[in-house]
Amino acid sequence: MEALSNALQPHKDMVGQVASVVTIAQFFSGAFVCKDIHKKGTTKGTAATPFIGGVVIGLLMLRLGLLMNDAAMIQVNVAAVFLNILYTAFYYVYSSDKYEEVLKPLGIGSTIAAVILGYAQLENPENLEFRYGLITTVLMLLLLGAPFIRSASSVPICAYDFKEIIDKKDASSIPFPLTFMGTIVTFLWLIYGIILLNYFMIFQNVIAFILCLIQLVLLILYPGPAGQNKKEKDL
Repeated sequence: MEALSNALQPHKDMVGQVASVVTIAQFFSGAFVCKDIHKKGTTKGTAATPFIGGVVIGLLMLRLGLLMNDAAMIQVNVAAVFLNILYTAFYYVYSSDKYEEVLKPLGIGSTIAAVILGYAQLENPENLEFRYGLITTVLMLLLLGAPFIRSASSVPICAYDFKEIIDKKDASSIPFPLTFMGTIVTFLWLIYGIILLNYFMIFQNVIAFILCLIQLVLLILYPGPAGQNKKEKDL
């Protein structure tokens, strides 16, 4: 790994900048989800968890970027927080049960962010980067499983929902724009993590990349009624 990191060092700034630009572009894929919500006139079938989780993780990763003094991470997570707040507000307008769909998970997310950011202020600086990196890694993995989460207040139960998707042969609840762009983004940040030789970033993005690929495969195999109708028309 060190040999690969050393070989990529001359490209650090370029990879970091490309990863930042593509990631910020990926955040705009949330607009397509919002467009679908507007078209349907309801949030039914779409969870607010990815947007609310995006705000929480954005805040926590912004703190990590400041801790590492990494410009690429800082600019990306400022954009993440801003855009996901907008998407959450849009979702709130169209949600039928505002408390259960938005306010409750938002309250849980805000509490988690406040506790972890408060911990970061109290932790010994010598231990902070490692322990904080471990915490953000766990939360990042929980967010990546968001399309499989039944509700924002429950523990991810990927196996159950995975089985449900296969049984129903319908993965339309997984937002394709977010998943497709997420696959590209996680690969770029994996390369950047290797350059920095940051094992938390490497681990986060290896797992994230695999999860995104699994979700893409599910979308291809089980596009749902709308996708199936489109395939039949094309034939």
